[in-house]
Amino acid sequence: MSLKPDKMDLPPRPKLFDFHGISMTHYFTDNWENVQNFQARPDDILVATYPKAGTTWVSYILDLLYFSKTCQERQKTTPIYERVPFLEITVPSLDSGTEMVEKLPTSPRLIKTHLPVQFVPKSFWEQNCRIVYVARNAKDNMVSFFHFERMNYIQPEPGDWSEFYQKFMDGKLVFGSWYDHVNNWWKKKQDYSNLHYMFYEDMIEDTGREIDKLCHFLGLSPSAEEKRMITGDVQFDSMKKDGMANYSTLGIMDFKVSPFMRKGLVGDWKNHFTVAQNEKFDEDYKKKMKDATLQFRTVL
Repeated sequence: MSLKPDKMDLPPRPKLFDFHGISMTHYFTDNWENVQNFQARPDDILVATYPKAGTTWVSYILDLLYFSKTCQERQKTTPIYERVPFLEITVPSLDSGTEMVEKLPTSPRLIKTHLPVQFVPKSFWEQNCRIVYVARNAKDNMVSFFHFERMNYIQPEPGDWSEFYQKFMDGKLVFGSWYDHVNNWWKKKQDYSNLHYMFYEDMIEDTGREIDKLCHFLGLSPSAEEKRMITGDVQFDSMKKDGMANYSTLGIMDFKVSPFMRKGLVGDWKNHFTVAQNEKFDEDYKKKMKDATLQFRTVL
């Protein structure tokens, strides 16, 4: 399949619309019936996140944990977005996410989604699939999403920083409100035991420790040497240079505007928020984040 569509051939940036109460674009709803009727297998593993919260990072870790020994060639020749397909996406001239999952040669199948918890196809719950959710603090998530929308042609036009900041607080971005997303997935954890909830900041602080927790959840026991190698391979600077991990082979993104993997830091929000924006955001955050058990760190 063609991975480098000519940017001149790309349709205009999509418009947001309300889809069952969530802001979406047609790129994530055009294949809706096939997504909702998707048949999960019991050993499927779903990576779920709000956009720009560490999806590719955790996808890459999982791919190495399961297939670094058996599929080494594939890791050098097949981009991560084919190894861990994006379930709900459908872009002209490329296979849809559901088609890519069906073509996966590996088992377990690793699948990624940005869907709010209420949109996840019911077969994942029925099959008791393992789900890894990754959450990132709202301020850094906002900054990363802003730069992503600037460089990604299938995302809506972000506007300038102050416009985007307001849209984020209002939940008027693709996949809806960050607050609803992280909170509703956190609630799901209380009644669905096969959900492992991870925090981006914890992974930055100690990647090896978080990989250990992930292995425990998945029932994997890699050797100390394997873990050491995987922890090294998934460091931000390594992945940023890796053409199979950094999305540089996908023509819907303009790397001259911003790289797909930009900084990967905790606290970069301080370079974007004004003092007034930060105060306003903190006030708004207190109103929307009522669950005291869900705590985020904005600095390390």
